[in-house]
Amino acid sequence: MRFHLIDRIETWTPRERITARKVTTVDEDYWQATANGPALPFGLALEALCQSATWLIMLSTDHTLRAALLAVGEATAHRPVVPGEVLRMEARIESMNDDAAILDGTVTVDGETVLEASGIMCALIDAERLDDPANTARMARQLQGGGPVG
Repeated sequence: MRFHLIDRIETWTPRERITARKVTTVDEDYWQATANGPALPFGLALEALCQSATWLIMLSTDHTLRAALLAVGEATAHRPVVPGEVLRMEARIESMNDDAAILDGTVTVDGETVLEASGIMCALIDAERLDDPANTARMARQLQGGGPVG
């Protein structure tokens, strides 16, 4: 992945679910100016959830398959995310075969749901077409507590 919105994978169950987190800071360059101060763009909160889902697919397939987003059935933002908040993404596989997966998920901050999405449809493609398998495996180890993500 080239745009990383996951700092840590907290838990995962193969072909079922994953929880991951992202610690936000004011120093990051993606904040959107609003009347109430900087806020995380809705699309980036959704992207963080989708990246969590992609890690679930990659970990579940020993890094052989990667999810490529095709469509999102429904997504709802409940409130803005502000700098300093910790996003916790939980993605669940609703169905999966060798070619595609459908996932649902939520993004929470301190237990409060800030975004819900359902019907996240992904094509499953050969991971080697997009990433170096060694780099993907290294990053997976780091995200699971094996050192800083870089």
